[in-house]
Amino acid sequence: MRRFDYYRAISVDEAIALLNEHGEGGMLLSGGTDLLVQIKEAGLAPAYVVGLSGIDELRELRSNGDGLHIGAGVLMHEVASDGTVQAQYSALCDGAGVVGSRQTRNMATVGGNVCNAAPSADTGPPLSVLDATVHVAGGGGTREVAIDDFWTGPGRTVLDSEVVTHITVPAPPANAGSFYERHTPRQIMDIAAVGTAVYVELDGDGNCSQARIALGAVAPTVVRAPAAEAALSGGPITAARAAEAGRAAAGEATPISDQRGSAEFRTHLVEVMTTRSILHAAERAQG
Repeated sequence: MRRFDYYRAISVDEAIALLNEHGEGGMLLSGGTDLLVQIKEAGLAPAYVVGLSGIDELRELRSNGDGLHIGAGVLMHEVASDGTVQAQYSALCDGAGVVGSRQTRNMATVGGNVCNAAPSADTGPPLSVLDATVHVAGGGGTREVAIDDFWTGPGRTVLDSEVVTHITVPAPPANAGSFYERHTPRQIMDIAAVGTAVYVELDGDGNCSQARIALGAVAPTVVRAPAAEAALSGGPITAARAAEAGRAAAGEATPISDQRGSAEFRTHLVEVMTTRSILHAAERAQG
């Protein structure tokens, strides 16, 4: 492993001060399941690392009538096992529950998964369809960034010597449901070749009043599928309409060919998985 200086912050303000003091080349360390692997195996060479595990406020996971608060340091297994997340934000539970192995989920954090900015991140599509907001603190104060605006490319975000403090998700209505699934070449310990997340709201007649569909691992960032959303909204969620939306989503994906599958195969997966995810989300919305 390459050598680097390490500083352990005990507050968000201290972490920001360390970034400002030591300048460019620094990296933030939360669970370490991405960063340390990149340093050991991918040649990443930070000038210094600021550890965040000693900051208690980053570990808060709570919910109320307004929505869900997820501290950046909350662990994946804490999210996946939380009763409120399971009941009301089920797509996020689905995503957090398949990250790596059991050991990984006991170390990996939601903030780290978001900040790593991998297009294949399993919490990315769920947070997108759940309309999440990323809360950021820096030398200039705090700001809020819509999750879809947070990622700017593979491994890139809008952060500028800043720390993600928490993520908020608005409370969904009772007639809403969400679902996430991924396809991987292996059952576990692999990253998604395709990930699909769907959120739907049903009106009193059982029609889809709102739909949000997000795709992972088929573009430089997690992307929404507006044509698929439009195809699904405004009518009942039937198998035929779900299939139509699935075909629209496939047309909006721009995958590449790599070791996890060809672009053609991944486009096919988008169609099949989006269709299936829509039907599962609708089942959850119906209770």
